[in-house]
Amino acid sequence: MQGNWRDEPLCALAHAVALYDVYHQKITACDQRIEAYLRTCADRSDGQPWPPPSRPRKRGGNQPACAVREPLHRISGVDLTQIEGIDETTSLVILSERGLDMTRWPTVKHCTSWLGLCPHHRVSGGTVLRRRTKPCANRAATALRLAAACFYHSQSALGAFFRRMKARMGAPKAMTATAHKLARLLDTMRKDGTAYVRQGMDEYAQQSRDRMVQNMTRRAKALGYTLVKAPEGNPV
Repeated sequence: MQGNWRDEPLCALAHAVALYDVYHQKITACDQRIEAYLRTCADRSDGQPWPPPSRPRKRGGNQPACAVREPLHRISGVDLTQIEGIDETTSLVILSERGLDMTRWPTVKHCTSWLGLCPHHRVSGGTVLRRRTKPCANRAATALRLAAACFYHSQSALGAFFRRMKARMGAPKAMTATAHKLARLLDTMRKDGTAYVRQGMDEYAQQSRDRMVQNMTRRAKALGYTLVKAPEGNPV
């Protein structure tokens, strides 16, 4: 550095750079311990081939120094990174927090309740007072919320779901709702051992339209009316 610098800021800067190097050394040591521990876990992949990456990913600065995607697939039996928004770091956090024993939660509802992502109804005298999620300091839930934040411009079914929830409830609640959906997908993949099937925006839009038509038909029938589809090219 060239310039007229005082000794005090130069000393503080030297200590900061030294601490930065020490922190990176400690992070590298932790990554090596994680890699060594993953090798000791039992193989639950049943000999299934390691699936190729669904899309190219740019390696971020906070990614583990070791390759954890293949070991995570081997010990869990599924590749969680096939889901949009789930990268290696998020998969590592989720598996480390939830563990490999899926019998701890009888149903997916128990799991999402443990994560603090499902609505917690407070009822008094038959009246629902609030439907907010419970305050919960869960690292897996935090990782899922951060993963849900990447769906603002995603051209996928999950991206369409996030934008629909955002239009209805706002961004914070949309992130929680999308994180809840991701948790359900992850739980289904791990319990059933099935691969993730990507769904496009058009298919999701058609499913949403079909559900809307079914709801309107049911409501019209309850009121004594019959919902009739208008002829093609002659909208009412």
